[in-house]
Amino acid sequence: MYDVAQRSGVSIATVSRVYRNPDSVRRETRDRVLATARELGYVPSANARGLASRSTGVLGLCFPDYADPDAEAGAEASDDDDAAMLYSDQIIRGMERAARRHGYALLIAASLNGGPASLVSKVAGRVDGFAVLARTVPTEDLEVISRRLPVVILAGPREIDHLDHIEVANADGQRELTRHLIEDHGLRRLAFVGSEESSPDVEARFRGYREACLAAGVPVPAEPDHRASLMTQTEGDRAVDVLLDRAGEPPRALVFANDQMAVGALRALERRGVRVPADMAVTGFDGIPLSRLVRPALTTVRQPTVRMGEEAVGLLAQRLADRTREPVSLMLPVTPVRRASCGCG
Repeated sequence: MYDVAQRSGVSIATVSRVYRNPDSVRRETRDRVLATARELGYVPSANARGLASRSTGVLGLCFPDYADPDAEAGAEASDDDDAAMLYSDQIIRGMERAARRHGYALLIAASLNGGPASLVSKVAGRVDGFAVLARTVPTEDLEVISRRLPVVILAGPREIDHLDHIEVANADGQRELTRHLIEDHGLRRLAFVGSEESSPDVEARFRGYREACLAAGVPVPAEPDHRASLMTQTEGDRAVDVLLDRAGEPPRALVFANDQMAVGALRALERRGVRVPADMAVTGFDGIPLSRLVRPALTTVRQPTVRMGEEAVGLLAQRLADRTREPVSLMLPVTPVRRASCGCG
């Protein structure tokens, strides 16, 4: 910066303003400083700037690694770059878009070796604030980190009252989709496939499913008909075999807690010669791009995942500007999408 200032014939403060607040510098001066910087190969140091301002200019996103190899392989086979975009990918897209608008970079961290708690402890020292998916990090760890950094919790119920929180209307969306299967298609033998691991979102979806069944007088168990070990296409395929091979009359509709499992189920049903939707209706939840590309196209509930990422950045920016404001909890609406897999479209 000293070299740029000397070569340009301006003060160090002017060079700083060119990069931090360019509109405050006359265009002629600004152009001369930038031309000199290019000539000298000068790039502002975020680390050095952070030492002075105690900020990094970076926001973080931490989430478990939910990558589905089947979805990624399917995308490569179809040459469709959007096909493998899953839940977390859409949140990343929204956060990146909003971070640029607010002048921040985004540090993305998926928990792999060492676990999510270890990952967040490393990320927390490198960002000004971060978003984290619910149940990814122990509550006590988030309590400690949130004392010095703004934290936004994504998805799941609000478990820490003093933190900003964003969730979607999981129960409402699943209730409406289940009501559609029962009332509009006349289906009364339904089976719900959830997750083995405790998930607040999946439990909320199952609650909405049960409420719709009970309201229509349709028999429904207190637990999901099947719990998958992972919410992937492979587990959706396996769920079909488990449910159809059970004794008794098979269901007429399979209601999956996410799209990835539902896509795997479509593959398994085709292999077994079960026609969708003539013999079996199938629905998912999330609204990932792959849901509209499979055949038959998947009936689902679309989450506003891109908006969730954008709202997370907005809340972090507000908190950084005013640490004393009251915590916010947002409930974002979802949209049932009726397609061919349930008999619509």
